[in-house]
This record gives sequence, C-alpha cells and structure tokens, in this order.
Amino acid sequence: MKLCYFNDFVLGVVKGDTVVDVSAAVKDIPHVGPGDLMNSLIANFGSYRKKIEDAAAAGKGVALASVRLRPPVPRPINIDCMAVNYMEDGTRTEPAPINAFMKSASAIIGHDDTMVCSDVPATIFEGEAELALIIGKRASNVKESEAMGYVFGYMNFIDGSARGLPPLANSFYQMKGRETFAPIGPWIVTKDEIPNPQKLQVKLWNNGVLKQNFNTDDMAHNIAKSIAWVSSIHTLEPGDILATGTNHRGLNPFMDGDVVELEVEGCGKLRIKVKDELKRTWARVTRLEHTQQGAEGFATPQLTGKYAPAQK
Repeated sequence: MKLCYFNDFVLGVVKGDTVVDVSAAVKDIPHVGPGDLMNSLIANFGSYRKKIEDAAAAGKGVALASVRLRPPVPRPINIDCMAVNYMEDGTRTEPAPINAFMKSASAIIGHDDTMVCSDVPATIFEGEAELALIIGKRASNVKESEAMGYVFGYMNFIDGSARGLPPLANSFYQMKGRETFAPIGPWIVTKDEIPNPQKLQVKLWNNGVLKQNFNTDDMAHNIAKSIAWVSSIHTLEPGDILATGTNHRGLNPFMDGDVVELEVEGCGKLRIKVKDELKRTWARVTRLEHTQQGAEGFATPQLTGKYAPAQK
C-alpha cells in the first residue's frame, strides 16, 4: 500500500496514476493535526488496514497530477540520519564507525516543495539521496535479529547539507539542522511491497542529469543494525524516520532554480525545487568528478556570489 497526504492533508492511497481519498476510514482516530493522525494510524495500522483497503477499492480516484502531494509523515517525534554509512563502491577499506545525527521535524518538506539555501557562508549546498524507513511500533533497545519487525514502511529522503560553516569544530548542527533540509515522500510504501530493502537502486537527478546512482546493498551498517543501534540510544516511536545514509561520490552542488528528483526503487519519485536568493554558483561536478580532476578539497569551490572566495 502507498499512503500519502494530498491537498489540504487529506489521507490518500495511491493506485497507479491516481489517489483515492480514504480519510473517512480513519475519522475515529483522535488527532489534532495530520502529524498526529499519521503517527497514530501507523501505531494502529493492524486495526485500520482492511478499512483503508476497502475504502481505496470502493473510492473513485483522482489523477495524481491534479493534486498537491504533502509530506507523508509531517510530524515525527524523531528524525535520525545514519552518517557515513556506505562503502562508497568499495573505495572504503572498512566501514566507518557507526554514527548518526538528528534533524528537526521543521526541516521536513514534501513533493514539489522548495529547499532553501540560507544566507550563510556555506562552502557548498548539497542533498544526499537516501532510503528512509518509518518506524511502526515503539522501539527501545531492539535486538538486531528482531529489528525488521519494527519497520512500517519506506520512502525517499533527501538529507540537505550546508557544508563548511564556521567555526569548523562546531558546524554539524548548523549544516544538517536547517529548515527545509529534510525533503520526504512522495508517499510511504508499506514494507510488504519492498521485499528486500537491502537491494534497492537509488538514483538522484539534478535538472535531469543523473548524479547519484548506487544500491542499498553497499550499506556499511545495514538497516537492522542501524535500528538496533539507534534504539539503544533513545526510544523510537511510531512514525519516526530513520534515514539510512548515502554514497557520497555523486554528491553535487544544489543551486538556485535546480529541480532535483530522487527515486529509490519501489518508492516512487520525489521532486523538489531549490531556491537561493543570493544566486550563488558552483561548477556542475560531483565529488567523484572533482577528485578525478585532481582538485583540492572534497567538493568543488564556490565560483560566484556572496561568500565566494574571490570576494573575501
């Protein structure tokens, strides 16, 4: 099943190129907003699945192209993101130590929404293509062998970054925690539709040009291990998001006017826009291309606009 929110946060089920309003099937779930509704539905999905399936079968769908898709999980309690969690196509000799960081729910945006590059002296703005999972039930100190039983479903996730902010010893929160820096969607795919999440192709295009193209089988610390580790640090609640990391070699600069698309196999295609009122520019090269050119640093330097090195 593909669950989404559309228009004024109407709960829908995606069927092909259409979406069916199934909000009547969950009207008895107490909630004060769409975030509460989705989190409660996820927590009680066993009691509502058949009602939703029946509503989707009986309802008349409308064209997806005619609606505005919204973030499918608008207000998770926790957004955890695995850090340096890929073997980078075999270029890493061993996994990096398992690690993660958190984003705020205020960072969430949805399909066709806009990621905003702030007026800050970032050396580059990037977005990382990632598979994210949604937690289905309360998870605390979960055993790795049981971890997959806590997954509700999967979706696309872009981890926005404003790299290199000063002071460098205290930049990670500034880099990752900004508003609009957690695009998700366009919908949730329940786990029964993704038989092997450790074998999914992940592709990201910037203005129609393929930039990232990797498989989740290159993950250094797999999904089960990631859930077990994160839940050993803090409790995960239904509706929480765990993003599983990226292959950094295809990362590329996000600039004003860009249209970015992410497609994790089986999860639909998420599309966002990028806005930078300062109109800063970088060369259109990936990290891998930058390295192959023998250039210094991990990413291409800023070329024009406020904070460009030549203007300092």
